[in-house]
Amino acid sequence: MAIVTRKPRSASLRFQTYVCNKDITSKKPAKSLVVGLRKKAGRNAYGRITVRHRGGGASQKYRIIDFKRTERDVPGKIATIEYDPNRNVRIALVSYLNGAYHYMLLPEGLSVGDIVVSGETVEAKVGCSTLIENIPVGFFVHNVEIRPGSGGTFARSAGSSVQIMAKEGDYATLKMPSGEIRKVLAKCWATVGVLGNADFKNISWGKAGRTRHRGIRPTVRGMAMNPIDHPHGGGEGRSKSGSHPTTPWGKGCKGTRTRKRHNSLIIRRRNSGK
Repeated sequence: MAIVTRKPRSASLRFQTYVCNKDITSKKPAKSLVVGLRKKAGRNAYGRITVRHRGGGASQKYRIIDFKRTERDVPGKIATIEYDPNRNVRIALVSYLNGAYHYMLLPEGLSVGDIVVSGETVEAKVGCSTLIENIPVGFFVHNVEIRPGSGGTFARSAGSSVQIMAKEGDYATLKMPSGEIRKVLAKCWATVGVLGNADFKNISWGKAGRTRHRGIRPTVRGMAMNPIDHPHGGGEGRSKSGSHPTTPWGKGCKGTRTRKRHNSLIIRRRNSGK
C-alpha cells in the first residue's frame, strides 16, 4: 500500500498523508464480532493515570480478534478486508466451512478469496497458523505466543514479524522486531507471514487535531515546567543542570534499564550486544 498526499487546499492539508485504503473491501464490521469500547483515558482500575497523555478521541467499537486461531483443521476463506480503528494493521473476516466467522490480523500477500487454515499438521503458508516446531528455520511469523495456548502476543502491529533463528530441544530461538533475541517453547503457536500496512509508520499526521482524534493529548516538556512539577523544571533560561533524564517522579528514563530480574530465556537484549 502506498502513501497518499492531500491537495493543499488549506494549511492543515498541506503536509497530511495517509495510507491508501483501496484494499479495504467492507466498511461495516460483522455485528456479532463487535462490542462497545469504553475509554479509560490512561487510568487503571484505581482511577490513577498510568499512561500519560491519553484521553478524548473519536468514538470506536472493538473488533474481537481471534488471536488463538481457535478453528483448528478447518479451512477458512477470507471474506472481507476491513479497517480496525483499534490497531494499525488491517483485519480480515474469515468464513470457515463449519459456519463460524472470526477476525484475524491480515499479513502481506493475502486477499479476498484466499484460503487459510490453523492446525498442527498444516503446511507453513502465509496466513496459516501452526506450531513453531513445524515452521522451517528462517521463516518470518507473527502473532506468536509466549506460552502455549495463551494466544498471540508478539508481532501484532503493522509491518512487524518475528524470524525463527534456530531450534534446539524444546525451545526455538526467535529474533523479535526490537532486535531482541529470545527463546520460547517450540509448542507455541504462530502465524506464517509478515503483517501488512507497513507504510503506517511513514504517515505524516499534518495537524494537532488529527492526533487528538486518535485519543492522544498534548505533551509538555519537563524543561518547560516549574521545579515543583518536574525534576527538569526551573532555572534561568534552558538548563538541564547536569542531571540525567528522569520521569516526573524521578525515575531514570531515555535508556535507563529498569528490568530487575534476569530472564534466562532472553539471549540478547534489544539495542545491545549482550
